[in-house]
Amino acid sequence: MKYAFIGTGSMAAAIIRGMVAGGVAPCDILAFNRTREKADALAGEFGITVCDTLEAAAQADAIVLATTPQSFADILPRVGRAMRTDALVMSIAAGYGIAAIREGIGRDAGIIRIMPNVNANVCASTTGYAASANVTAAQLDAFRFAFGKVGELIELDEGEFETFSAIAGCGVAYVYMFIDAMARAGVKNGLSKQKALSIAASAVMGSAKLVSESGMHPYALIDSVTTPGGTTIEGVLALQRCGFESAVHAAIQASIDKELGMK
Repeated sequence: MKYAFIGTGSMAAAIIRGMVAGGVAPCDILAFNRTREKADALAGEFGITVCDTLEAAAQADAIVLATTPQSFADILPRVGRAMRTDALVMSIAAGYGIAAIREGIGRDAGIIRIMPNVNANVCASTTGYAASANVTAAQLDAFRFAFGKVGELIELDEGEFETFSAIAGCGVAYVYMFIDAMARAGVKNGLSKQKALSIAASAVMGSAKLVSESGMHPYALIDSVTTPGGTTIEGVLALQRCGFESAVHAAIQASIDKELGMK
């Protein structure tokens, strides 16, 4: 199975890094980028093959569209003319649905719309995807084999992408803000910034793992660490008084509204 990346920006680089680390042979990864230097840098790091033209699409079993939003509409028909009739098209371009991609390439190809997040850089992406009805079982397996290397895969209806993006895409920024806020509170109380960041990041990572693996509701976990008259309940009540939960809801809704307004 040969994969062709059309565009080699930071997200494509993260996905390629995860694929190679997960066992995809570098010789099975082709790349084309309008700025050749970016693709060459990836070739130097991972040993993938760089193509000067869209011959990358012509040689591939699966094509990953990873160009900038500004050039996406222009590249679609060029990929459509170059690609094989049986090739799978995978797109990580935000805002482009399956119907728009199909219209752009001018072919009734199997298409998978994909939304990874920045945590793909450490193979911990939360990646949402939706597949067109004509994607074959073998093509779906090829997608899962490649993108499963960089994190968790969650199948979506296309109508769920905006909400998914607000939580898994924008939401990571809110988590970073929370980690930084806890760390700064640690600094205020005498910890070094490096030590405080390490403690805060580790606590968030462990908490997420426990939520994912225990099957317990988050509030049951809150109760499990909240003793009567203790320190945790004081902090929980302080967060509630300051509107913590309402602020999170407002942030997610603002992100959804913004994305819907951009359509």
